[in-house]
Amino acid sequence: MTTTTTAPKFSVLDPLNLDLGYSDDELAVRDAVRGFLAEHVTPSVAGWFEDGGIPVARELFVQFGELGLLGMHLDGYGCGGSSAVHYGLACLELEACDSGIRSMVSVQGSLAMFSIYNNGSEEQKQRWLPSMAAGKTVGCFGLTEPDAGSDPASMTTRARRDGSDWILDGRKMWITNSPIADVAVVWAKTELDGGEVAVRGFIVPTDTPGVSTPEIKHKLSLRASTTGEIVLEGVRLPADALMPGTDDLTKGTGIKAPLASLSEARYGILWGAVGAARSAWETARDYAVARTQFGRPLAGFQLTQAKLADIGVELAKANLLAQHLGRLKDSVGLRPDQVSFGKLNNTREAIEICRTARTILGGNGISLEYPVIRHMVNLESVLTYEGTPEMHQLVLGQAFTGENAFR
Repeated sequence: MTTTTTAPKFSVLDPLNLDLGYSDDELAVRDAVRGFLAEHVTPSVAGWFEDGGIPVARELFVQFGELGLLGMHLDGYGCGGSSAVHYGLACLELEACDSGIRSMVSVQGSLAMFSIYNNGSEEQKQRWLPSMAAGKTVGCFGLTEPDAGSDPASMTTRARRDGSDWILDGRKMWITNSPIADVAVVWAKTELDGGEVAVRGFIVPTDTPGVSTPEIKHKLSLRASTTGEIVLEGVRLPADALMPGTDDLTKGTGIKAPLASLSEARYGILWGAVGAARSAWETARDYAVARTQFGRPLAGFQLTQAKLADIGVELAKANLLAQHLGRLKDSVGLRPDQVSFGKLNNTREAIEICRTARTILGGNGISLEYPVIRHMVNLESVLTYEGTPEMHQLVLGQAFTGENAFR
């Protein structure tokens, strides 16, 4: 059956008319986040990147809380109860500003808050989540260690019983928010009654004696992000610091609990990467149209048009994938391997889009006057954190073949 309905005009920024697939409410959330960032963050973020830090990070957390971005996809406890698509669109806009800005929100909501929400007692949820949703309490997530990245099960951080208390010793590395955090969700190996070892999760106030959170300096990626360590030296915690959801063998006590939080955060990343790529694409396209070489705009040369066409196609495909996975998450839920599919594709394509966009800008492409190089080097981190491309390839390889090739 044919139709005489007139198709929408071609949109440079939305060639597949994906906006038609969003509700008015979803677009309103997207536009609110975009507007806030344009006014309060984007004008300063290149300077923060150059200086290697965010001097107003604590103030930003409160503002993000007022905007409803922190734990926005969780229900109750001061959280917004928004859909997965709402959250995804917010992550897209946050990372279009800067990957470090999205990381602030992602670690707070999808790692620290989600871990407490998913595994904590009612008392723990009531104590921590409302103030974290408001941005008055900053959280971080301690899983990665200096010698345990892609293989978190090999962590050396230990928690042992001492009467009714727990004593924690260990060191976590590459922890977003840790230098300014009030509370850390820390994962540690513990010994079960039968002598087996299991991973359990603890809520650790960072002002507890024996806890330090030194900042990591000399980063050349995610510079507009506060990153540090969590050092635990004989840290004594009361029994109720243990999250009970990680102490129940029937729920799969062990590495599955932190991996569930990582899967939640990876979902935000697969949207966020689209935002970084979109910013680079818009910049390259506008530059090519305005820049004149050999008597004509760069956009008038075939090789430049080929680059713009290729990155426009890959950006739209990544955007479509994010939208589809968001709808699945809201309707029937997402499997971890589906999240790996999105994280692998969208981060990999986003960094290639940024690299190609950088070539269109030539020498200007390495200047912080334009956002392209900042997005490009940020994505070097986003590509590998919360699962390297190789790890997600193996997740999908196992899903496709039924064979586990991790070891």
